[in-house]
Amino acid sequence: QVQLVESGGGLVQAGGSLRLSCAASGSIFSINAMGWYRQAPGKQRELVAGITSGGSTNYADSVKGRFTISRDNAKNTVYLQMNSLKPEDTAVYYCAAGPSDYVGALPITGSWGQGTQVTISS
Repeated sequence: QVQLVESGGGLVQAGGSLRLSCAASGSIFSINAMGWYRQAPGKQRELVAGITSGGSTNYADSVKGRFTISRDNAKNTVYLQMNSLKPEDTAVYYCAAGPSDYVGALPITGSWGQGTQVTISS
């Protein structure tokens, strides 16, 4: 099994930045696509950003130009750099990793971290 541990969440003022990290351990050979999702109270979990094993990325329209996903395969770690944060970004952020290199498959076959709270004050 793959274990994922998120870190870097916290409370930050609107306009500020945070960098989330997610370190994978366990059966890391099965990891291809990785992604970041978020879930705000009363809302569905949504894909924020995804990245394939080769580094191709995709983002939710709401975060394009503000967030950057990256990965360090040697460290089995995926990052989410979040800039120009808005109160609407407040949510629990989860990372996911799975054997498919299609990001859309993560909710089906991927493993999930426990999540890290990101709170943006206005």
